[in-house]
Amino acid sequence: MVKKILLFLSLFVLIYNVNAQELLPKSGGTIYKKTYYTISYNEKNEQANWVYYYLSPKMIKGKAKRSNRFKADKMISTNSASLKDYKASGYDRGHLCPAAAMRLNGVSMKESFLMSNMSPQKPGFNRGLWKRLEAQVRKWVLKNGNLYVVSGPIFKDCLGSIGDNKVTIPGYYYKVIYSKKNSKMIAFVMPNKKIKGPLSKYVVSVNDVEKLTGIDFFYVLEDNKEERLESQVLVNKWIWK
Repeated sequence: MVKKILLFLSLFVLIYNVNAQELLPKSGGTIYKKTYYTISYNEKNEQANWVYYYLSPKMIKGKAKRSNRFKADKMISTNSASLKDYKASGYDRGHLCPAAAMRLNGVSMKESFLMSNMSPQKPGFNRGLWKRLEAQVRKWVLKNGNLYVVSGPIFKDCLGSIGDNKVTIPGYYYKVIYSKKNSKMIAFVMPNKKIKGPLSKYVVSVNDVEKLTGIDFFYVLEDNKEERLESQVLVNKWIWK
């Protein structure tokens, strides 16, 4: 029985990695591939330019419990930010790939708490509308199937830095979502502060996020398809309840 479970998990990781790597963004930074997500690390700002993951119902319905065991990422060759950087800073260690999306097993949960997956977020933002957006994405997955998700900071109108490692406090955050099954995309840009209103208020085109970040999302798609999907703002194509 144990061997069958291990074989199943190995096959799942293999299938996951094949799916997850096919649509990686293109940008500056150093690429680090985790088991269940990939990041582009920005040494200057001591955090990821983007965190990319393939989200399926199995990832959400897993039994792994939230660990809250934040750890420095030893894979980062130049060293990641540390717990000490955030201590008494007034900023949350905001997940870019949320723990609630990584419930498949102990490995996925552990990786979600690496400091390379964190960015300084104001508490009212991290625990407010950003959290609601993360929950909405999970609802979409459970309702309509797998999604490709990219989350990250926008280094404009930055709010200073924290810690000895000078971790930049981004002025904004983005999330870009692609449903391959339904051939649709949606993107969000939110300021790093306590905000209100419906999530749809913060919807933008993927092209808008590319202009703000310099990141090329889903560039491996056929050019005409990429431009059509990334230029649209189709709020009504997504279910919000």
